[in-house]
Order: sequence, then C-alpha cells, then structure tokens
Amino acid sequence: MPIAFELNGVAREVDVQQDEPLLYPLRRLGDVSVRYGCGAEQCGACRVLVDGQLAFACTMPAQDAQGRSVETAAGLDSPVRRALLDFNAGQCGYCLPGIVVAAEALFRPQQFAPANCRRARKGAQAPTDADIRAALAPHLCRCGAHPRILRALAACRTSRYGGEVRQAASRSCERTRARRPVVRASELPTRPQGPACESCRRGPAVSLPPGLRAFPRLSNWVRIEAPDRVVAHTGKVEIGQGILTALRLIVAEELDVDPERVVIETAHTGRTPNEGITAGSMSLETSGAALRQAAAWLRRLLLERAAAELGVGPERITVENGILTAPGINRPLDYWQLEAVPADFELSESTAEKRPADYRLVGVGHAPRIDLAAKVRGEPAFVHDLPSDLHARVVRPPSMHHRLDAIAARIELPGHLVVNGSFVAVAHPDEFTASRLAERVRSRARWHAADVPAMAGTLADHMRKSETAALPLDDGKPTERPARDLATTHHATYSRPFLMHGSLGPSAAWALWQGGRMLVRSSSQGIEFLKAMLAKVLGLELEQVEVAHSEGAGCYGHNGADDAALDAALVARALPDQAILLQWTRADEHRFEPLGPAMQVELGASIESGAVSHWRHDVRGFTHSGRPAPQRRGVDMLAAWLMDEPFEPTPPQPGRGAESGLHRNALPLYEFPNQEVVKRFCTASPLRTSSLRSLGAHCNVFAIESFMDELAQAAKVAPDEFRRRHLAHDPRALAVLNAALQLAGGLDGPRGVAIARYKNRQCCAAVVVEVAVSDAAEVLVRRAWIAADAGRIVDRDGLTNQLEGGFVQALSWTLFEEVSFDTHGVTDTDWNDYPILRFSDVPRIETTLLDHPEQQPVGAGEALQGPTSAAVANAIFAATGIRPRDLPFNPANLRRAAAS
Repeated sequence: MPIAFELNGVAREVDVQQDEPLLYPLRRLGDVSVRYGCGAEQCGACRVLVDGQLAFACTMPAQDAQGRSVETAAGLDSPVRRALLDFNAGQCGYCLPGIVVAAEALFRPQQFAPANCRRARKGAQAPTDADIRAALAPHLCRCGAHPRILRALAACRTSRYGGEVRQAASRSCERTRARRPVVRASELPTRPQGPACESCRRGPAVSLPPGLRAFPRLSNWVRIEAPDRVVAHTGKVEIGQGILTALRLIVAEELDVDPERVVIETAHTGRTPNEGITAGSMSLETSGAALRQAAAWLRRLLLERAAAELGVGPERITVENGILTAPGINRPLDYWQLEAVPADFELSESTAEKRPADYRLVGVGHAPRIDLAAKVRGEPAFVHDLPSDLHARVVRPPSMHHRLDAIAARIELPGHLVVNGSFVAVAHPDEFTASRLAERVRSRARWHAADVPAMAGTLADHMRKSETAALPLDDGKPTERPARDLATTHHATYSRPFLMHGSLGPSAAWALWQGGRMLVRSSSQGIEFLKAMLAKVLGLELEQVEVAHSEGAGCYGHNGADDAALDAALVARALPDQAILLQWTRADEHRFEPLGPAMQVELGASIESGAVSHWRHDVRGFTHSGRPAPQRRGVDMLAAWLMDEPFEPTPPQPGRGAESGLHRNALPLYEFPNQEVVKRFCTASPLRTSSLRSLGAHCNVFAIESFMDELAQAAKVAPDEFRRRHLAHDPRALAVLNAALQLAGGLDGPRGVAIARYKNRQCCAAVVVEVAVSDAAEVLVRRAWIAADAGRIVDRDGLTNQLEGGFVQALSWTLFEEVSFDTHGVTDTDWNDYPILRFSDVPRIETTLLDHPEQQPVGAGEALQGPTSAAVANAIFAATGIRPRDLPFNPANLRRAAAS
C-alpha cells in the first residue's frame, strides 16, 4: 500500500507492507540514519520524531506515518547534533543518530535565543543533568561514549542551546590537557615560536619499524597526490577507537601539512600493507611508527628535490602546510609541484623524524574525529549501509549443536532460498521481506540435535575437571616445568562469567561473486586472515578473493564479523552477479557470537613486616583465541561447520606467547621476593569463546588488585601505601598511582583504587571510584578518577575518550553482565535478557594524562578493564565491609558474598 508523509520537510511517498515497521521504508528512501539494533525498542538506535513526538521506527507500523511529519537525525542540523561533533562524542558512532533525535526532542521546546538576546521564550528552562539522563534512558551505547555524550549535551544546555558549543568543547579539552603531574612544564622542551631550519627540527634516526621492513616500498604507506592531498595507507582498521584520526595527525605532523589534507585509506587486501589483526591496542605502536617513518622519508626526498631546484641546502628549507621556502629565495614551491617519488622506491634504512619538542599537532589541542561527522549526521558510514541487489538473512538452527533434517518451504522469485547442508539463508531485494521470509522458513524447518553432555556441577567444577595443562610462567611465557609449591597464609578465589561483545549493530557483511572473483566488504579486525579463510572454505585461490574493510558497530574483539562475512560469501556464490548485504538479527548476535570466556583466579600470599613475601597466582579458564586464521588447524567460522562438507573447528590449545590469552597480566605489576604464576588451561568449554577486550587481563587484574586490598587490610596498612611499598622499582607506575589519588583527593569514604600496566609494558592506568550500595544490594558508582601514562600522547582527546570508554564498558561488565546458558548454548536473546549499563548508571568521570613526549606512544584502549572491576570491588568493601569476589556485582552475588 502507498503512504505519503513528510520526511525532514520533504514530501515523500513509498509503498509499504502490512505491519511493516517504519524503519524499513525510511531506509528504502535512502535515510540510513535510522538503524536496526534490536527490533524491540530496547536500544534506541532507530528513534525518530513523528509530528514532533519520539517514536521507535523498529516497531511503529509504517502506515501510521500516513499524512504525518517524520524527522530523523539526517534532517536535524541542530545545535545538539553539532555539539556531539564538537565534543567528539562517540566511538563507533552506531548509537549517535538515535541520540541526536532524543536530544533534539529534549532541547527543542526551549527554543533558546542567543545569550545576548532577551527574547528567550517565557518560562523556558534548561534541562538538568537528570533531565538529560532521563531523555537518554531508552538508549544504549556499547562503546562507553556515555561521558562524552553527557558532557556535550550539558554544554549545549549551559551555552544556551548551542551558542559557543565549540568553545565549550575546547575548554573541556584544555582542562584535561592541563592535568599533567608527571612532566612539569619547566621540564618540557621549549616549542619554537617560529619556523626553524630543517636540521634543527629533526631528531636522531630511529630503527626501521617492522612494518616497513616487511613492506619497504614507500608508496605502500604514503604518497603525494594532486590536488593538494597526501594519501596514507594503513592495514589497521577503525572500530571506534579513533585510530584513523591519530594516524592522520602523525602523518600531517611529520610532513608539516594541515591534517585536512591527509587522507587515510584503511585495510583493503592487495592495496594496503598487511598489518595482521587490529587488536591488543597495538595500532599506534605498529602502524603509527611505520607511517611516521614513511612520512619522514617522503619529506626528506621532497626536500632534497626542492633543494636541487632552488639551489640551496635542504637544511635551509622550511615547510608550512606543504609550502617550501628558503631564506633569500623568492620562489615558493609546494609538495604538489615537485616531481613525484618513484613508485618503486624502497626503504632500507631509517631517517630522522621530527623532534617531539617541535610538534604542532601531535599531543596538542582538540583533533576532530575524521570518521564521526558522517555517523552523527546519519550518512552511510557502516557496512550495514552499503547498497546491494539483495538483502540476506540466515535461518539459524536452534543451537550450534543442531543439524537440518528438512525444510517444507518454497520461495518465489524475486526471493531466493540458499541451502548448503545445514546452512540456510534467504535473500530478497526488499529488506523487510527478507526478514519475513527468514521467519517463515525458520517455522518450516526441522532440525535434530546432537547429543551434548551436560555440564557436571557448577561452572567452576566443570573448569577444574576440564583442566588439561598447568603451565608456570617464566619471563611471562608458559613453560612445561613443574610448578613450584609456595606455602602461603592468605588465600582468595575470584571469578568472572562468560561475557558478550554485544555490538549495538548486529554483525553484517557485503559480498559479490562475479567473474570468478569474490569481493567481500566486512568489519573484520583481520581482513588478511579473513581472505585466506574465505579462499579455503570456498575452494578458491587467494587471488580470487578480495576483502575490504567497512566499518561496523563497535566489536571489542572477535565477534560475529568474520562469521557474517562467510555467510554473505556463501549466499553470493549461490547467487552470482548480485551484490548481497547480509545482516544478523539481535537474537543471532546474542546467541551465536564468540564470547569472552569465563575465568577463575586462585591467589595465595604471605606477609612479612607489612609487605608480601610470597605470592602464588593460579589462573584457570578456556581459550581466548578463536579467531579464524590460516595457520590454525581447523576452520573457526560458524557457517563452515554447517556446510554439506563441513570443516572442523580448531581444537583449543594453550597460547605460549608472553602476555597472551588467559595469562595476560597474570604476572603482577608489583615486585615480590618469591612468586609463582601458573596458567591452567581448560578445554571442553560449554560455549564458543574467543578474544574479548583485554582478554585475560580483565580477570587477572581484578583478582590481583582486589587481593592487594585484602592483604593491605591484613597487614593493617592503607591500600595506597601498601601498593607503594611494592612499586619502588617502577617510578612511572608510582606516578600514575599518585596522580589518580591526587585527582580524587584520597581514599577517604566508600572509595577503592586499582592500578595495572596493560600487558605489563603498555599503558599504565589507575582508577579511583566512589560507590553507594543500597539496602537492596544495588551498587551505584557515583564518581571516578582516572590517571594514565601511555608514553607520548598523539591524540589527547582520543586517548581520553578511549580510557573513559574502556572504564564505562568495564563498569558494565562489573555491575551487570553475565551470559545465561543451558546444554545447547546461550539462552539470552536481547537486551532484557542480557542487561548492560545505561546512561543513568554512568558516574561523573575526571581524567588526567601523564605525557612523556620523550617516549614512544603505547596502546591504551584496554588498560582499564581490570582496574575498573577491582576498584569497584574495593570500594564496595570500604562502603559495606563485604568483599565481593565473583563478577558481576549484582544483588544476588553481593548477598552471597555477605552470607559467606
């Protein structure tokens, strides 16, 4: 049936089906700001204004829009939308269009006039903080961008509905920037007031980064491209961490051009360097180092050519925004006038890079996120938004242990049914029709379940019974030697449950099989690995497969992105010459994605003279390494296990590398005279597991930092002082601890503290939290103070955003999250079954950054997962005397802790 309505002020007409939600015709009309997240009014990603009133487009029947006015984020060029941009208020950004709509509904009735105007509407009052949180109550943000979003809207309020919002964002950045207690201003090198000669501005040569040794051709990394552009390539991908913005700053800084002139092209097989997986907070250390050195080489070559043309030495030339000048020479050149660097030029040695003392961009000021504008405006920004010929949905079995018997369903053209063994999918040109067809096929499919042994006893019992290896750590690496028996007097056991990635936008992928080649667009964190695995499963040569990264909703590790890519490729191969856009449902995402594994940590210690004399750490759990990878024995992709000729998954094996998987951060940050740390690897996980943000570091640090508080109590020493006694060997960690405590004003009251250095070599972060615990055993974290040392700061705003986002996401794990499951798998299917933190649960957060320009930058995105859980546990003890050791700290677990 046709309906006519007004969409963002423009008369539109569209055909809709009976009971079709408004979300689908809006997207058919090209408005992709309205996003599918849950289909059940639980996440807010689809919200719109209908005649000025908020509505959920995922459930509102489209025919109810007849004759009405519909507004979406795509049409709301309003102060609230601009405020979110000014504050870089987002990470992956999938949630932002819905939040724009909710904020607009909150602020619009005021119709604030500018601050210097006296004609503001009579009786208009600015929304309070409570009003803002209430307005965002229906909205979820999985990345932890809540603090930024709340600050942006608060600034919008205090600046009288948008006036001076950009200045407010800058002032907020400056306040964070001012807190740098480790390096005093008098100790920093003086930044030059004007252009300096080239020889004065370059530091000593550095070693050639591994990425450049593997891919030495300069044009693989950076090149000059007319008109007025610098193109840089990276094999790393944007997953909400802001890495493209940071890399652009590095290249722009080294070349002395404005960042707006630098274009970052991200991972695409055959076009960008193979930099493996974007994981482990390594992008700045690896891709950043390679691009910095490549840009330094490009600058050197361009200056040498300019020197030859101008007849002066390169050291006399200065560069400003790509324009080259020399004293006494009235002939300006720019990069784009010079002859291009040969495409086959290869680097065999390093060259000098700019001295940090001369940075104009890196670590300075407020860098706008280059990927955020399109997301806030609701433009096509995600793999979910790619144009296609057919929309596809997978018809999932009841569990991963079920196999197909038969399907009593036929689909008429232009629809399609694809069956390959127990892999079943439908496709149709219309997205809503594809979803309905999937439901119809699901209702007419018969499955049988394989025999799956029930888990004996509790999860803790099962983990002990399935333990297959006890591997003591030497220098951080698991070994085969026998574990030493250290007698200890204080003991405690800590645990965490299975956890979801829970991306706000369910996994999706795009695929096209044409001319004997498979092109896939995926939000995978490892497109090169994905290419090899697709070739293996599809029986193709590597040259026949091309994979390009396209952003998805935040994933935080190995979620369903790779699985969705294979799903889409299987449908595309069955339906050649048609572009396939395949998307999972919310229930699929919850039930079939790989999970963060459950863990258990047993600790023992002895105290002598107020300090730890003996320390024992036993960490037990399932694999954190389930990514599809060509070097693994099996094929670790969901659809590959269901095909006519199925592949077998890789049997789980304990990782042997330093600081990997289960034993990441099992070695304490502290120095103890006698310690033994043992990795106890378990097989037979009842659920599919893989990497989740910070891997084993989350539970290991939670346990270590909780136990340090318990030991401090036993030694009758203040928790902060007890930590200091064991950190004398690490002055930078001591400085971080002291900075967090100074920012918080100490530990008096219901407060807890925790600290860790991620992987014992990357970002060192400490957090202090203040809690309140209700009579109903509900925990509210009221305030949080964060201090961090990530070496040289590249993108100050982005670093703060990542630290605070990691804290908020870890706070959600700490207070709410726990996967429910039975013999056949996960039983949670939506956000009601698996609740996560909402805007009402976010504390006030203050962050201070300890800048070390003389050091290389290190990864920070996973630094706060463990410290957050431990600091909350320690604060609960300070508030109540109850020592919680089992995550999450929900009322049931707190009551059990109190009873024990």
